[in-house]
Order: sequence, then structure tokens, then C-alpha cells
Amino acid sequence: MTRTRTPVVSGWFTGSAADGGFRLLGTRCSACTAVFFPREDAHCRNPHCGGDGELLEVPLSPRGRVWSYTDGRYRPPAPYVSDPATPWEPYTLVAVELAAEGIVVLGQAAPGVGVADLAVGMEVEVVGGVLGEDAGTVWTTWQFRPVGGIG
Repeated sequence: MTRTRTPVVSGWFTGSAADGGFRLLGTRCSACTAVFFPREDAHCRNPHCGGDGELLEVPLSPRGRVWSYTDGRYRPPAPYVSDPATPWEPYTLVAVELAAEGIVVLGQAAPGVGVADLAVGMEVEVVGGVLGEDAGTVWTTWQFRPVGGIG
């Protein structure tokens, strides 16, 4: 049986872990050069921009530095969807500063990366990951892992 790989949010990233071309997608205002993630397609979010610019899709830096991190040790309440019969597995959240863009992006750490493996200022890279799956669909998302591995 073939399962469909479906982005959790369409248009927020491109590429795959297999081809090594995984990148988050943002938008850049041509007037003020501000960059946004998640993407913005309606208007520039910069309050100091005159608003005359075009919003252009841009791939974001594939690497950044850990700005902050924490672990999620509890099952979130509704509207989060999870099977209460399945044991809850903690996960690690990472806030990563993309220096080239000057923005901080939040995402899960890659499988096997816990809070003990991270430090503020550590270089990480964005990779494709799996958020969930069932018999017919694999929902893909972005994750962060330390450059050069852990340990």
C-alpha cells in the first residue's frame, strides 16, 4: 500500500529529507526587505513599511542557532488531536534564530534530540520530518537537528 506524503501546512516548506533540499519558505517584502515566516501573501506585516512592495516567496536559511528550547511532557488539550489510548511521548520544541533573515522560527526537534542534547547558541539545521501517520497518509513537517549530529 502506498501512503500519500502530505505537508501539515501546504506552502510552508519545500523539498524532502531524501533529496537534501528541504527548506522552509517565507516571504520577503520588496519595499522594506522584511522577511516573514510563516509566509504572508496579503500585505507586509512590518508596521514601518509603506506597503508598496510585492511579497515574494523566498527559501529561508537551512541553518540557524538555538535561541531557546523546552520539552513538552503533557498531552495538549483539545483542539489538539491525539488518541488518548496511545501513550504520550514527550517531544522537544526549539526556537531557532535564522541569522540571515533576522527571525526566530519555532519547530520540533528531530527524533532522538532531547533538551539534554541542545544548548543556546548551538548550530542546527532544518530537516523534513513526520508529524503523524495513518494507513493512507504521512503528514510531513519541519524539524531541527544539531549540525554534525548529537553527542
